[in-house]
Amino acid sequence: MLRPMALQWEQIIVDSTDPVTLGRWWAEALGWVVVDESEEIIEIRPEPDRMPGLLFVPVPEGKASKNRLHPDFRPDDQEAEVARLLSLGARRADSVQTEQHWVTLLDPEGNEFCVLGGRKS
Repeated sequence: MLRPMALQWEQIIVDSTDPVTLGRWWAEALGWVVVDESEEIIEIRPEPDRMPGLLFVPVPEGKASKNRLHPDFRPDDQEAEVARLLSLGARRADSVQTEQHWVTLLDPEGNEFCVLGGRKS
């Protein structure tokens, strides 16, 4: 039987037309810290020595279609967290949902992410 390689999840790369601004937005939204920054890139992490991180890098083109991968977050209070993220500059990706237990939002560059409701027992 083959054993899986010992991999450590280092980071996720986020393409951006303005990586420093978007990285700072996500740092504020997540309560993470900036661990590396230059004029073109920024890396944020939950804590300076804790992985994985998010590395925002420049690309010339803007987002053109739906993300194939997006994060889901489960806060203690979905309604309050959605309001907080909207106040930071997130936008709703869709109308208010009645059957679903999540809210899909867009970051300032249009990348989707979901804010989940409470778990059902």
